[in-house]
Amino acid sequence: MTTRTRYFVIASLLVLTVGVGTGLVAYYVGFPTSAFSSTGGPDELRYMPRDAGVIAYANVHEIMTSELRQRVKANVPLPENGQREFQDQTGINIENDIDRVVACLEPSAASPMPSAGLVVATGRFDQVRIEALMREHGATVEDYKGRQLLSADRMHDSPGGSMTMEPSAPGSTHAFSLAFVKPGVVAVGTQTLVRRAIDLDTTGGDNITLNDEVMNLVRSIDGGNNAWALGRFDALRSHARLPEQVQQQLPAITWFSVSTHVNGGIRGVVRAETRDEASANNLRDVVRGFMALAKMQSGSKPEFQAMLQSLELGGSGTTVALSFSVPVQVFDAVGALKRQMGDLHR
Repeated sequence: MTTRTRYFVIASLLVLTVGVGTGLVAYYVGFPTSAFSSTGGPDELRYMPRDAGVIAYANVHEIMTSELRQRVKANVPLPENGQREFQDQTGINIENDIDRVVACLEPSAASPMPSAGLVVATGRFDQVRIEALMREHGATVEDYKGRQLLSADRMHDSPGGSMTMEPSAPGSTHAFSLAFVKPGVVAVGTQTLVRRAIDLDTTGGDNITLNDEVMNLVRSIDGGNNAWALGRFDALRSHARLPEQVQQQLPAITWFSVSTHVNGGIRGVVRAETRDEASANNLRDVVRGFMALAKMQSGSKPEFQAMLQSLELGGSGTTVALSFSVPVQVFDAVGALKRQMGDLHR
């Protein structure tokens, strides 16, 4: 895999991976209370900038060891080359070494759309090995407020399949960087955001826990959930790159959030905050149409029908909520279908 920001992409994919193929739709099994601050949400939120457009949390350890994840892994095996390469390059085993991650996307100064990202992972890391491997592959090292800040502008494959980093230019603000803000807590992302995470750890400052609007949303979804995502809808829409015609038809959504519960299956809630009640009613009509179409197309598949029958539209005022439940039989059916298709191509 060749990319200018390989490590950052892989680290960002941690948030996606724990979604078991559903992107930012995260899963819940229960949080240890020690992972949360008195303001609500995980402690790692204090490393996130106040104006972050999207934030997400996942308890990686619980999700990776959940019954559902093991079932999915058995029925729908996915290539693990990326995980293996990440471990070879950093010494980090995603499934065993990482406890939880918090990630964010931040808008640029010239635009409200996100242009920079940060992932903060907490777990059991071999800091000396990680820093040595990055230096070995060409990262530059500098001391920043007592932390080793390792940075590279580009990463690419070198002959033989190994990875080489191109050292960051002096003063570069868009370089990929990695630093341990404290033992067991690593920040990965653009150099600007990693520096800011160190600043927030050493001197405090304006982090997202001081954003009352965001924290009210966090408190509304973090109780008992071990993964969630929320943010401004314009940030999500800009990254989704929807066709202009589709964007024009979307109701005026201001905020979105996703929270789910993983056990043998998945239960979850997707919420949207709209600009006014008229927009909320419009969105409910759109969702009802989607639900009706999906139920018509489910055909004679009882396992899929059970999932679609679980869809429940709710919310009041400017809030629209869609709850859902995905039974484990759906994943068994997907695995069986994948095996059948494999047999047909032999």
